[in-house]
Amino acid sequence: MRTLTAFLSTVVLATALTAPTGQAVAAAKPAAGQADVVYQRADFAGGTAEGTTAGDGLSFASVAGTASYTDALGTRTWEYARWTGPERQTGFGATELIASWTADIPAGSWMQVEARARHAAGLTKWYVLGRWAYGEGDIRRTSVPGQGDADANVAVDTLVAADGRLIDAYQLRVTLYRTPGSAVTPRVRTLGAMASHVPERKRVPVSPGGGAWGTELDVPRRSQSIHSGHYPEWDGGGQAWCSPSSTTMVLGYWGRWPSAQDTAWVDPSDPNPEVDHAARYTYDHAYQGAGNWPFNVAYAGRYGVDGFVTRLRTLTELEKLVGAGIPVITSQSFKKGELPGAGYGTDGHIMVVVGFTENGDVIANDPASPSNDAVRRVYPRADFENVWLRSSSSGGVVYVIHPPGRALPATTPELPANW
Repeated sequence: MRTLTAFLSTVVLATALTAPTGQAVAAAKPAAGQADVVYQRADFAGGTAEGTTAGDGLSFASVAGTASYTDALGTRTWEYARWTGPERQTGFGATELIASWTADIPAGSWMQVEARARHAAGLTKWYVLGRWAYGEGDIRRTSVPGQGDADANVAVDTLVAADGRLIDAYQLRVTLYRTPGSAVTPRVRTLGAMASHVPERKRVPVSPGGGAWGTELDVPRRSQSIHSGHYPEWDGGGQAWCSPSSTTMVLGYWGRWPSAQDTAWVDPSDPNPEVDHAARYTYDHAYQGAGNWPFNVAYAGRYGVDGFVTRLRTLTELEKLVGAGIPVITSQSFKKGELPGAGYGTDGHIMVVVGFTENGDVIANDPASPSNDAVRRVYPRADFENVWLRSSSSGGVVYVIHPPGRALPATTPELPANW
């Protein structure tokens, strides 16, 4: 469940900006009632570098300046380097934008991701979409509330356009920070943004098969429920840990989850310490939970995988990924009874789609289950697609996490690529 709470932090930055020309996106339209969506990967060779170098990702190369940052850990001064991406056109008027990333952020460093948008009336200010660190000793990992103005607002991890201010283009900016005088080299491996416009729709029609009927991936099963009451400082397990539980399952599928050494801090009686570990290191101190979408992808990146947050238009698209051997983490909300077989209702829940039955129904590893053995569920295709894609839910949000060398399938022909 995604609820926003107040968290006070300030940052003082020097801002020397440019606004490079845009890159066009195909303007093909999805079927009536489907979402407009495009996902675009950043090319670090373009844009404006201030102390960063592009090569194998985007790395801190030289000091562009210093900045003071204050949070609950105190006030510190940091060296920084910055990259400002070129302006990218969306190809339609978007209502939302979500950035996601993977990075190598060693102790003594952290990173900030920002975005600004262009609409019919001009260019917005820069909005902070996340302050990220793997560890807990440098900053408090956090989203930033209280940024709203006449152009847009940031809802945890999502830039939401104000009424009449549809996003026609955007820029991303990454600032890498490190301890002054150190040789620490933070590096962003991947960065991208998903822009979308989900139409108002109370009911979503069922989509045709996408080639994965009869396919089920062997994804480990992890229940969030068996962690109820664990580590209240990171939101206490149970229903609060659906996202880290799902991210953990996918990391386990790829053989990339934390080692016994990583999880040695967890109570030895814990049945699945890798879930507690994920909750701790995805925890957003402003949101006060472990459900920040990009933070879960960034956490997964700690284990050498690539990943991103996007929206899918249909289950047909999701099937393409499953058919290519890639499980997909989905976000949905529904009332009790709207998803037959679930037995509960939720204002927001994360699970992993691992396959499809011979009849096209959805096979999900649903962490809202009383035990690991009970995590495998089969949900009717039409009901699942509706509660996942409708506008009152997430509108089709997914995390796609995969090893760097694992090729993704082709996206839907004649539509903007959404992965």
